[in-house]
Amino acid sequence: MKTVKLYKLVLIAFFLFAAGPVFAVEGNQILKQVDEKLMPESYESYRKLINEEPNGKKKEYTFFSIKKGLDKIAMYYLSPASEKGRATLRLGENMWLYIPNVGKPIRITSMQSITGGVFNNADIMQVDYQSEYNASIAEETKKGYLLELKAKNKTVAYDKLKMWVAKEGLVLEKIECYGGSGMLIKTLEFKEMKDFGEGLARPSVIETHSPLYKGYRSYMIYQKIKSRKFSNEVFSLNYLPKLGELR
Repeated sequence: MKTVKLYKLVLIAFFLFAAGPVFAVEGNQILKQVDEKLMPESYESYRKLINEEPNGKKKEYTFFSIKKGLDKIAMYYLSPASEKGRATLRLGENMWLYIPNVGKPIRITSMQSITGGVFNNADIMQVDYQSEYNASIAEETKKGYLLELKAKNKTVAYDKLKMWVAKEGLVLEKIECYGGSGMLIKTLEFKEMKDFGEGLARPSVIETHSPLYKGYRSYMIYQKIKSRKFSNEVFSLNYLPKLGELR
């Protein structure tokens, strides 16, 4: 009898151990599809960012952005007029800001915010999630998945993400961002599905709020997304002053 019980315990332990890697593989597969459904492999986009303060005061920015592959993205400021001509570049975890007539581009960090508000630089210049995180399925329901994403290294802006994904269309619905201590830093909500053409339908609005900035909210509104091929040359420090010419 003891032998049978021991055998059952060993069998249960085996399946629990084996299930971990399987769930991780499935989680990464889902994450890859989420990335693919959010953006084409190479594209240009126009988007608006709105920062809203507790007193109702708002500040708006408009950007022209380009992206290639998993982790190359550049962004050109169209408005406000006081910041038109500025440009930012992200290559993996490295980021730079170019300001006209100031000289060489300066290094910036992922947790800083060049626009103020709740979005930081990593949020504004978001690369593919699969390039920064490993995912596992924490929970599965009839309608969706809850993925847990763990940063691949310490240079990533957030140590952990919780990501809610609808099964129908694998549409991203919500992300909670956590620091290394386990503290919730902010929540991103993905809203207002829009057909951008070329087979791309995704949420057009990302709203964020944070327990660290009570009463403040920021919104990112995608107005246009279009597939477009770019050479690696345009994702360089030397090209930042000319980025607006790609429009």
